[in-house]
Amino acid sequence: MLLVLGRRVSLSFVKRVIPQDPVLLSKPILQNFRTIKFRVIHSSTVFASATRQNTDTMPERRPFVRLPTDVYPVNYGLCLKPDLIDFTFEGKLEAIVEVNLATNQIVMNCADIDIITASFVPEGGEEINATGFNYQNEDEKVTLSFPSALQKGSGTLKIDFVGELNDKMKGFYRSKYATPAGEIRYAAVTQFEATDARRAFPCWDEPAIKATFDVSLIVPKDRVALSNMNVIDRKPHPEDDSLLEVKFATTPIMSTYLVAFVIGEYDFVEGQSSDGVTVRVYTPTGKAEQGKFALEVAVKTLPFYNDYFNVPYPLPKIDLIAIADFAAGAMENWGLVTYRETALLIDPKNSCSSSRQWVALVVGHELAHQWFGNLVTMEWWTHLWLNEGFASWIEYLCVDHCFPDYDIWTQFVSADYTRALDLDALDNSHPIEVNVGHPSEVDEIFDAISYSKGASVIRMLHNYIGDEDFRKGMHSYLLKFQHKNAATEDLWDCLEQASGKPIALVMSSWTKQMGFPIIVVDQEQQGDDRILKISQKKFCASGPHNGEDCPNWMVPISICTGEDPGCTKLKVLLDSPETTITINNVSPDQWVKINPGTVGFYRIQYSSAMLESLLPGIRDLTLLPVDRLGLQNDLFSLLHKQADMQEEKNRIERVLGAISAPDLIQKVLTFALSSSATGLCRGTDLGKDNNLWSTPPIRPLW
Repeated sequence: MLLVLGRRVSLSFVKRVIPQDPVLLSKPILQNFRTIKFRVIHSSTVFASATRQNTDTMPERRPFVRLPTDVYPVNYGLCLKPDLIDFTFEGKLEAIVEVNLATNQIVMNCADIDIITASFVPEGGEEINATGFNYQNEDEKVTLSFPSALQKGSGTLKIDFVGELNDKMKGFYRSKYATPAGEIRYAAVTQFEATDARRAFPCWDEPAIKATFDVSLIVPKDRVALSNMNVIDRKPHPEDDSLLEVKFATTPIMSTYLVAFVIGEYDFVEGQSSDGVTVRVYTPTGKAEQGKFALEVAVKTLPFYNDYFNVPYPLPKIDLIAIADFAAGAMENWGLVTYRETALLIDPKNSCSSSRQWVALVVGHELAHQWFGNLVTMEWWTHLWLNEGFASWIEYLCVDHCFPDYDIWTQFVSADYTRALDLDALDNSHPIEVNVGHPSEVDEIFDAISYSKGASVIRMLHNYIGDEDFRKGMHSYLLKFQHKNAATEDLWDCLEQASGKPIALVMSSWTKQMGFPIIVVDQEQQGDDRILKISQKKFCASGPHNGEDCPNWMVPISICTGEDPGCTKLKVLLDSPETTITINNVSPDQWVKINPGTVGFYRIQYSSAMLESLLPGIRDLTLLPVDRLGLQNDLFSLLHKQADMQEEKNRIERVLGAISAPDLIQKVLTFALSSSATGLCRGTDLGKDNNLWSTPPIRPLW
């Protein structure tokens, strides 16, 4: 699911918030330094800025206990009847369960629901009525008590219940919209991630407790009814001619947070992927034309993921639907992906290219989750960073494949990569992977560092392994754990087996400790060989790291030369504080650059001689735009203390002097030096002559 990260905003989720200042929209050079940055990712609420001071004292929380395992579900038979006038719903649950250990209690998750009756029917036995319902509201649980022990074996748990179509935009809730005639009406929609399925029906609402679902909806006959699977039966309700009972096919085994249903008025456009999957994009009535671009993206995206993972999409259909009142940017419900309207709809006459790119990325993100997250699901919320970091990376890979003219990787560097570097350099950063106890901690722990840095280190890992071995490892992972749950280490194991490289060791240095290194590089020419002296130390926005124990990372280092700037000449793994590397057959007049493509998650400090040697590559534009962007970003970030001011000013002047734009150079220097007190450069207006780095226009930060 996609969330907004950064400053608190009144609407908790937006997938790519675009600045309102039209001047900023046209400035490609320093967009990556803005402080007002919003990034949408997957989870359940808006997170506070990662740059805030961690001075608040957290209230003491009761220890969290996961659900007991003595009874677990196999299949949910669920029938819901929403009332779109009174905003209530009635529900009937018939769940096939397995009793592992004889017990006279069943503990489930339940919130904002009133249970009317409950009973248990053992396979081949007589029905046993529950004698009591004990609600633990703080824990969002209910305990069903029975007069005698339920014996080991299969049985059916029957529950009748009622609930409210709330206005909280979570659980099963009402969404207000206006008809083309201006009449206000309501739809009934769902948003369950992370822990709100329990607000729609009593269930085992933990990601590792998977089951199949048979969903039926009783709805007004003039409304559209959708769920995860295709409709297999539609018939009039026997008690009311104005209602229809719509029955859906059985789902694959899946987690509760991926269940979804929508009842409302919608138009749709339909297509079919080359793999034979029916794709529909549902829009507000009268706006079907605005769903055509998303349909085009989805029809291209499904075959891409089928081919990339070498695992077919397991459902017969996928629906993408725009919801009027929707807190999240988007949510990857299996087979029924829900979106905020602005994240799915494109007006073919009025929408700009950045809006199209935005929609393409959101669709790519959510459809990636159909495999990575839905087919294989995290065992617990501790591993949510991998779920979201992976999707936040592969959405760019997908869009780059489907729409190569977008130059989307340059925008990744501007939007995610440099932002993650800025935030992770702060003293109050945190590791990507943090243990989660209570599910509510998801909202407290996961932020822009987790997701933007998560996407960046997955991109670095992909580059380190190589695309072929990475795909082999992903295929092995998805096959091994399909319809099951997995932890982060399970993916590292599969990638390690596919590549033969120490993936777990490398990645643990990036995910389990905060921060990142600065790579210090110097060079020496010896005959036809270039000798590089490389060292690493922790980069801090506040200045040099002065701690006694300086952390080290296992750093994948790539190197290219002026002979072929687009090709990596050498790859090494820096697993020590410093090392010496020899590059053969490099003439004295050739420049050498570290981190081609700006893929490695670190900053680089070149010696003055190396920086001078890169100037020809900037002048003649043989140094690629994404590398020029990374170079200027690293230079500005090094302005972190007054003592370095003149030296860094001279270094930046030499680089900026590679093109004749003296007025612009002076503006950049004035800006950079005024920002040096914090060690982070902020966005500024550089005027209209802003083609210094000759990059394509970079889309505003999400």
